[in-house]
Amino acid sequence: MSDSLVPLAAMMEPLRGFVAVGRRMSITLAAADLCLTQSALSRQIQALEQRLGVRLFVRTHRAIAFTPAGERLFQSADGALRQLQDACAAIRPSARNGQVALSASIGVTGLWLLPRLGSFQQQHPGIDLRVAANNRIQDLEREGLDLAIRYAPLAAVAPHSTLLFRETVAPVAHPSLGIARLDGPADLAGLTLLEFDHPGQPWLHWESWLQAAGPGLAGPGPAGPKSILRFNQYDQVIQSALAGHGVALGRIELIEPMLRAGRLVQLPCSRPAHACEHAYWLVRAVAEPRAEVGAVIDWIVNEAAAAN
Repeated sequence: MSDSLVPLAAMMEPLRGFVAVGRRMSITLAAADLCLTQSALSRQIQALEQRLGVRLFVRTHRAIAFTPAGERLFQSADGALRQLQDACAAIRPSARNGQVALSASIGVTGLWLLPRLGSFQQQHPGIDLRVAANNRIQDLEREGLDLAIRYAPLAAVAPHSTLLFRETVAPVAHPSLGIARLDGPADLAGLTLLEFDHPGQPWLHWESWLQAAGPGLAGPGPAGPKSILRFNQYDQVIQSALAGHGVALGRIELIEPMLRAGRLVQLPCSRPAHACEHAYWLVRAVAEPRAEVGAVIDWIVNEAAAAN
C-alpha cells in the first residue's frame, strides 16, 4: 500500500463524522444519524483537527460554525462522500435485482408493517421487499438499506424524511375485561398494568402517565393495581393485552386496526389521549431513490394516510 494512502485511510471515519456534523451543524443530531455518542463524535472531530493542524469549527455554548478551513474542507468532503454514496447505491445488489431493503423497529414491524404486507404484494408482485426488524438505529448507506421507519422528535429527524403519522397514547384493554372507565384509584383496583420497559420513553410508563392524569388516579390510597407486567418489546405488551392479561398504554396509531376490529378498546378516562412529541418518519437513504424504492415509498405513505 502506498504510504500516502495510510493517513487518508486513518482519516476516513473522522471525515465522515465531520461531514455529518457539517450537514446538521449539530453534534447531537449528527451523532444520532451515525449511531454514535456525542462524546465519540467530538473525539473524531478533535482527532481530525489535530491531524490537519487546523481548527474546523468554532464552538459556542449553543451553536457551532465553520472556520474558513472547515468550510473549505466541508465543501470538498461533502461532495466526495455524496459521489461515493451514489456510486455504492448504483452498484449494490439490490439495485440490480429489484430488491428493496426496509428497516423498522421490532414493534413497528410486528404491529404496523406486517399486517399490511399482503396489500403490498398484491399491488407490487415484482418487487422483492426485504424487511429488517431491528431496534438499533442503522446507517442506511453503510448497512445497504434503502428505507427506514424511524421514531423520533422533529428536532432529530434525519435528512430525506417524510412524516408518516404522529403518536397518541391512551389506555387500552381487551373488551373481555369489562373496564368501563379509568377515573380514579378504585378503577385500578385488581387490574394488572402492562408496561413497555424502555428507560428512554417515560411517556409509555404507567408511573408517568398516572402522575400526569392528576390526583384522582395518581393519589395515594388502598386501591390500586394488582401488579405490573413489564416487557422489553412493545409488541409483547400489545400481545399480552390482546390475551386479556391487563391494561396497556396503547400507541393508538400503531394499533388502530385492532381498535377498529374491536380486538382492543380504548378506555375512557379523565385524562385525554396524550399527544407525544415523537412521530414516525420514513427515511430515504438517497434523495432520489430507484423506481422500486419509490414504489415502496408511495405504498407506505398511502397506507399511513389511509390509517389516519
